[in-house]
Amino acid sequence: MTDNKQKSLPFLFTKENYTWMIIGAVIVALGMVLMSGGKTQDPNVFNNNEVYSTTRITVAPILIVAGLIVEIYAIFKKPGNKSAA
Repeated sequence: MTDNKQKSLPFLFTKENYTWMIIGAVIVALGMVLMSGGKTQDPNVFNNNEVYSTTRITVAPILIVAGLIVEIYAIFKKPGNKSAA
């Protein structure tokens, strides 16, 4: 006789993993927003300070890489030990 009950498989990620994934996605999105822009009204004018600003060249890529590192951490994080008392 076989049981008709199926064994429930454990979830791949926990709520904490998903929380870290959302945090990483927000950091990446913030970096993308900071990197965007730089459009001028006159296409014949090149604004050097706007295109090559520190925010676009340094801060935004650092935020994007940091967000990707948080995403990698979220994927590889194992669930904490819950003691069965």
